[in-house]
Amino acid sequence: MTSRRTPSRALRTWRGILAGAAALLTVTALSPAAQAAPEPKAPEAFVALRSVDPSIIQEMRYITPHDFVGEPIDGYRQPLCILTRPAAEALHRAQLKLLRQGYSLKVYDCYRPQRAVDHFVRWAKDLDDERMKAEFYPRVDKSRLFADGYIAEKSGHSRGSTMDLTIVKLPALPTRPYHPGQPLVPCYAPKSERFPDNSVDMGTGFDCFDTLAHTDDPRIQGAQRANRQFLKSTLEAQGFVNLPEEWWHFTYQPETFPDTYFDFPVAWRSVAGHRVPVRPVSPSRPA
Repeated sequence: MTSRRTPSRALRTWRGILAGAAALLTVTALSPAAQAAPEPKAPEAFVALRSVDPSIIQEMRYITPHDFVGEPIDGYRQPLCILTRPAAEALHRAQLKLLRQGYSLKVYDCYRPQRAVDHFVRWAKDLDDERMKAEFYPRVDKSRLFADGYIAEKSGHSRGSTMDLTIVKLPALPTRPYHPGQPLVPCYAPKSERFPDNSVDMGTGFDCFDTLAHTDDPRIQGAQRANRQFLKSTLEAQGFVNLPEEWWHFTYQPETFPDTYFDFPVAWRSVAGHRVPVRPVSPSRPA
């Protein structure tokens, strides 16, 4: 009969350690953290607007609590405008013309990740959260936001060639920061009463959920109407198309990605290495 040698205590201990380590590796490999995919990066066709034209003012609202939700929006990591290269180049051409007339463009939002749109959708479905209603949608019942077209599950911003912007008279004055909890004023109130913005008077503030924000609303007259038409004509000359329901909303045509909705975060790392030469600008550009 063949004899079998009993494993020593040290050997049994070592085998136990190896088995435990293997089990730990298996659990780690299956954990959500280990399986999480790295953050997506933007395709080469996307650039930071600042790398194309650093003179365009950027006041990126959705990384701040001063928006219709009342908090920073998912996917906005840095106050950065990212666009497809053709859209950024077209904005640069418009900016050169404005600088010669003593004005500058100012962008509020550019590329918007799908996760940000999803954040808007979740907020719109929560009918109890109306903390910013008094400023951004005082005359709209929140239950109507989807039906009236103010919120949708997809946004052209996520395709990269759409931006929200305005015009600022130079020299640009600083805009007072928003402090959560401060009294809110309707976005369609007279410019002297609503939240201060260093832009020219467009008749309403940015992201105003009201028919007064329609670009050609007949109630908007005088200097306010002239300012809207000034913005519109300046951008149309460079290939942009305005959304009639929002005086601030423009899309560069033809879109580089007409059918693709991206979800990379708004951050420098998303466009790292996408270098373009800095364009010359007028000496009168804002600091």
